[in-house]
Amino acid sequence: MKGPSLDLPLHKTVLLDEAVDALEATASQGTFVDATFGRGGHARAILARLAPQGRLIAFDKDPEAVAEAARIDDPRFSMRHRGFRDLGELPPASVAGVLLDLGVSSPQIDTPARGFSFRFEGPLDMRMDTTRGESVADWLATAEAQHIAEVIRDYGEERFAVPIAKAIAARRQEQGPISTTTELAELVAGTVKTREPGQHPATRTFQAFRIFINAELEELQQALEASLAVLQPGGRLAVISFHSLEDRIAKQFIARHSRDVYDRRAPFVAPRAMKLRAVARIRPSQAEVAANPRSRSAILRVAERLGDD
Repeated sequence: MKGPSLDLPLHKTVLLDEAVDALEATASQGTFVDATFGRGGHARAILARLAPQGRLIAFDKDPEAVAEAARIDDPRFSMRHRGFRDLGELPPASVAGVLLDLGVSSPQIDTPARGFSFRFEGPLDMRMDTTRGESVADWLATAEAQHIAEVIRDYGEERFAVPIAKAIAARRQEQGPISTTTELAELVAGTVKTREPGQHPATRTFQAFRIFINAELEELQQALEASLAVLQPGGRLAVISFHSLEDRIAKQFIARHSRDVYDRRAPFVAPRAMKLRAVARIRPSQAEVAANPRSRSAILRVAERLGDD
């Protein structure tokens, strides 16, 4: 197996051992899915534990992630340039474990040309898949102020969503559309006068635009539902989230499918059996957070697929 890429910023995989342990992939002959390959940290760890007959299928929308996956020389491994919403294309009950490591990888954040970070001057892009779809700059060039405010409020949980949206619309009318990360960051900083200590005023706005332009929450919901179909009885689902919106979706999904469902209209009919069993909720250790501050907000939720419905 080849080593990590040398031409990309260093990426530290969060909850590496915990996630792979949760999948119970050691010496397994089954098929596993790394639905967010990223830079391959979890994938390489899973391959290191798989039996010779095991198989690992990876998904990722990012062309740079697909290029990195090509460096793995292992017949048990295959890569798909697709989003994880396409998990449902796999055969039913064919997978022993699904891993969803959500959010943005360090190379994506630290590469100015990707436009994910307000710390670097770059085009206001933020697309996970740079081969398709519109960028944040393209969307902001025509979006109505009300829609911009809704996105900032709903996906960034930003209490100053309306003033920020109005400032973006006014700037567009007076000077033309915003096209760079620094332009957006400076505009938001000039609009938001108060913020939590240590947090840049544009943090929530950048998060909101990234989530929206990539339809991240909608895709997560689709992927979770697809995982129920592709996981075999006893198979494991592991989800690593980095902010409350993602974690809430994962938590509620597991909770909803971890109880019997009764039809109130037919109280004497047998309930629909629960499909999942919640296994664990894991946070990074103090040592990991000290070594990688970006891991501090991570939460790993683990569930096990129960028997046939």
